[in-house]
Amino acid sequence: MTTEKLNDETMFADGFELAIIGLDTTGEVFRVIYDKNVMVSILQSRDGMTVEEAWEYLEYNVFNTYVGEGTPIYGYGGDYQRVLEFMSQL
Repeated sequence: MTTEKLNDETMFADGFELAIIGLDTTGEVFRVIYDKNVMVSILQSRDGMTVEEAWEYLEYNVFNTYVGEGTPIYGYGGDYQRVLEFMSQL
């Protein structure tokens, strides 16, 4: 997993442009927000991974990697109902 710099500190997760769901602008350094489920789908279609392989790859190589203040945020996209549903599963 490599990252591409937007500016001096904001980072993109290379190859996952279609998974971008937003931009966190609350800090001095902006952070790109990605949908984890879309990232899994990208790995399945692009790299032929199974769901399990994709999650394992992302957990090990992407989600838990810190590359500075501009490190992307990985979460789940959806509307209000989807967020409530997700929260009820935690």
